[in-house]
Amino acid sequence: MSDVSSRRSFFSRVSAGFGALGLGAGTAQAQPAAEPHSTTQSAFRPAAHREDDWYDTLPGKHRIFLDALSPKGAGEAIAFATNTFIANKSGYGLSDSDVAIVICLRHLATPFAYSDAIWAKYGATMAAHLKFEDPKAKRAPAINVYNTSGFDETLPNRNIPLHTLAKRGVHFAVCGLATRLHASNIAKAHGLSVDDALKELSAHLLPNGHLVAAGVVAVNRAQEHGYSFLYVG
Repeated sequence: MSDVSSRRSFFSRVSAGFGALGLGAGTAQAQPAAEPHSTTQSAFRPAAHREDDWYDTLPGKHRIFLDALSPKGAGEAIAFATNTFIANKSGYGLSDSDVAIVICLRHLATPFAYSDAIWAKYGATMAAHLKFEDPKAKRAPAINVYNTSGFDETLPNRNIPLHTLAKRGVHFAVCGLATRLHASNIAKAHGLSVDDALKELSAHLLPNGHLVAAGVVAVNRAQEHGYSFLYVG
């Protein structure tokens, strides 16, 4: 066999092999693209609960959730909420009602959601658990130190009381589990039943306070309702 015949025979065999694999030029049919992975599961949608309806009652074009879980964090949440109002006004021309703000007071920040009447009666018991003292008097507070002014630089809330934020439309998610814990401590120290102490604490929340099942749950629910999350500490 001549060299030319040998080359023709070789290319014929190679071309036939490509054709069998569907790779032949011009003669092979295009292979169908692999179908994308399909699933019957629909996109996730969080369940709605009437206990969480209050998140949607706050007016606003923007929503933010400040998560405080320490005495210092409670004060800083007040400062950050105030900064949020200021920056939205100066930078965007928005009013307070354009920004929905929720401050979550949970864990060791929870007692600052209670009124002065509670602190006057049970301040020593709560402060002992928090390891917190009035920074000026150097003893257990007899008032909610974050619901008044006059502490200047000794507290991080910049002399801005919680009730002032409430008047501007800020709401407070108050941890129910931590409230029960504080009720238990108060009950032991003052000879009360836990249920009676819990009822008293629950009835003396700050204005715009909402007792939620737990602060950690409120973090989740607020995000499901469109609130941006900001951890304070």
